[in-house]
Amino acid sequence: MSGDVKLKRALFGAAAAVILLAAGPSLAFQDRPPADAVAGLTRQDGLLPTYVDKAKGRILVALPAPDAEGVSGRFLYVTALKTGLGSAPVGLDRARISQSRILVFRRLGAKVIAEYENPRFVAKGASADEQAAAHDAFAVSTVWAGRVEGTTADGRILVDLSSFLTRDVEDIAGDLQRSGERGYKLVPDLSVADPAAVKVFPLNLEFEARQTFTSDTPGPEVRNIAPDPKLITLTVRHSLIKLPDPGYQPREFDPRTGGFDSIVYDYAAPLDKDLAVRLAHRFRLEKTDPTKAVSPVKKPIVYYVDRAAPEPVRTALQQGAAWWAKAFEAAGFKDAYRVEIMPEGADPLDVRYNVINWVDRATRGWSYGQSITDPRTGEIIKGSVLLGALRVRQDMLIFEGLVGADQDGKGGPNDPVQVSITRLRELAAHEVGHTLGFAHNFGASTQGRTSVMDYPPPRVKLTGGKIDLSDAYGKDIGDWDKFIVDWLYADVPPGEAGRKALADKARAGAEKLRFVQDDDARPVDSGHPAGAIWDDGADPIAELDRMMAVRKVALDQFGEKALRPGEALEALRRKFAPIYLLHRYQVEAAAKSVGGVDFGYGVKGDKNAVAVVVPAERQRAAMAALFAAMTPEALDTPERLAGLLSSGQAGRPDRQTAIEIIPIDGGSIYDSLAAADVGATVVLDALTAPARLNRLVDQHRRDASEPGVGELTGRLLDAAFRPATGRYAEIARRVQTRTVLELAGAARMAATSPGAASEIDQALDDLAGKLKAQPGADAEERAHRLHLAALLEDKDELRRVLADPKMKVEVPPGMPIGEDDDGDF
Repeated sequence: MSGDVKLKRALFGAAAAVILLAAGPSLAFQDRPPADAVAGLTRQDGLLPTYVDKAKGRILVALPAPDAEGVSGRFLYVTALKTGLGSAPVGLDRARISQSRILVFRRLGAKVIAEYENPRFVAKGASADEQAAAHDAFAVSTVWAGRVEGTTADGRILVDLSSFLTRDVEDIAGDLQRSGERGYKLVPDLSVADPAAVKVFPLNLEFEARQTFTSDTPGPEVRNIAPDPKLITLTVRHSLIKLPDPGYQPREFDPRTGGFDSIVYDYAAPLDKDLAVRLAHRFRLEKTDPTKAVSPVKKPIVYYVDRAAPEPVRTALQQGAAWWAKAFEAAGFKDAYRVEIMPEGADPLDVRYNVINWVDRATRGWSYGQSITDPRTGEIIKGSVLLGALRVRQDMLIFEGLVGADQDGKGGPNDPVQVSITRLRELAAHEVGHTLGFAHNFGASTQGRTSVMDYPPPRVKLTGGKIDLSDAYGKDIGDWDKFIVDWLYADVPPGEAGRKALADKARAGAEKLRFVQDDDARPVDSGHPAGAIWDDGADPIAELDRMMAVRKVALDQFGEKALRPGEALEALRRKFAPIYLLHRYQVEAAAKSVGGVDFGYGVKGDKNAVAVVVPAERQRAAMAALFAAMTPEALDTPERLAGLLSSGQAGRPDRQTAIEIIPIDGGSIYDSLAAADVGATVVLDALTAPARLNRLVDQHRRDASEPGVGELTGRLLDAAFRPATGRYAEIARRVQTRTVLELAGAARMAATSPGAASEIDQALDDLAGKLKAQPGADAEERAHRLHLAALLEDKDELRRVLADPKMKVEVPPGMPIGEDDDGDF
């Protein structure tokens, strides 16, 4: 084509464009007539008029006519997984819901865009200019654009949402990648919106899309589950929800009360007020008669138990979740909370139902509570609990290991079935508590059973020298739970009088009841002496001593009676692991006192607001209890079990078993020395965590009477190298090697302070000299000591050994498998 022809065509095209634009949008962006766009389709009326085209796979909605800003509807938007992957570590569970967002549709020319608003940044009550400045200063997110299919006579815009629904809005590919399942990507040609799944209601619209992801390098979790690991398909639910009606009264969060909050930044706040406003999450509860101390409510909170839960599980879940009813009654609300069985045929993902879901996975995993919440106010719209179906089966294994499978179904306090059902009631109350707005309280176990929002271990007692499970779990909510319901939900006067009433309640609760939040208790290196998980007792150090005595009895009586009739002997290894490690979480609880600091979450003027270092004598008592838990005598496996635990496995391996047993290198042959290594690691990991070592350095600097890293290291090495003979000598050598490697590794961690690292290195150098000078007369002991000394002196070899992943001990999982993201477990 010649240059002249190109120029003429370009000029003609430009002129035509000018003519079209001059003619106005009706000509430049001509909408299809609405009759053409929806011809032959049935209209369904609800939150939005909706048209389903099953033949062409289209899902059309009639958005409201654009307002002055071009907005064609504002909704609460939530997505969820209707079908799951079935993997606890990956976390793509059936009924998992996403973050709640404010979604708006805007018309821009011939297109409609979907946009997530940013309600966290506002200028409440300010001038229009101030509000616009706050809005325009922060980014929004445009997540989709689609063409206008037509307009109706009243100005509504017809839009096909099919491509909006097939986006990877749940970040499934990202979840797979983060969990080690590499390379998965959405396959557009295998991902479709499902017109047959559309549900239209006055308050919400429900849509679904089938999404397929592909990878050439699937990992172990997907390979264990999917029929074709290179292609996995999940169904994603999309919910458009009517924004809540006006009238909800937000309640400002108080750090002493153990709830959840959203932060809104108000740029119109006076200079003497906080910019960040924390809004507590809670349901809307309105009395029919606000003048009465106790009144019925306009809309009660009703939870429904998933019909997929089998009996007797289903009834137990209903009973446990119902424990909260009496607390709401005490807070002034009559018949405001109840729990029912899900109506037959009801949709558990429908936003109108608060649901306790029973979720199957390939391996045991977390249960958790999640909520759909209005991000502008903190109002909870829907509660959704996910209970992992295999948790109760793990409990059964533990109880059968403790008292014997011959007790199954016999009734009475030591019946594993009955104890497991009791645990399920408490679990249901715990997870429903999260969806009501209550966070964990990991300090409750030190004051008795003051809260179901703690993680309860089974309280295993010794009665007449025998295992006793009669008081394994609580049977009701506690004083903390009643306090948080009252603080979060009870009516208070408006304005300053109400704020004062809430502050007074929070202060009174903090003075009486202990609260430790998740981040100050869950990490093994955290330092609150009362903040731990799966622990029990007012004194965590004394409780560790008691648990070691219980563990000894449990190990001494463990054997074939843990098996059910006809159960393979190889199942003993899976049941043995949690019995051998029965003390593991009490170890962590006791370790919190070493380098520990007792603190609260007070506000100005509160009593006991100043943090206090754990007294030196308590820290040293904790060290002594922890050292006792890693003696050769404590770590040895009873001789009679060596043969029983070496039974082979025939047939295809079961991943549930493979990841739950104590790792061994000899195939089916049990290795008691490997078990001792695991037991020692449980103690050493808690003691040598960098944050703990760093606190010891600072505390000793501030008060020389407090133990420092030098004292901890010296006492630890003295305990590990205590003379041992006979069957205990080789266990002692294994513990000594592990102790040296753990200390050397801690000294080389980037998070360890220079002061802590230098003291550890000096102690290990001194140890090397001592081992060389006193190698001992026994040939095995001499070889061991000289080998350790040579390793400590050869820094390059020591670094190589520490870097070898095979040298790191794999401790079998104790907590449910899989990691918590932003959920509440």
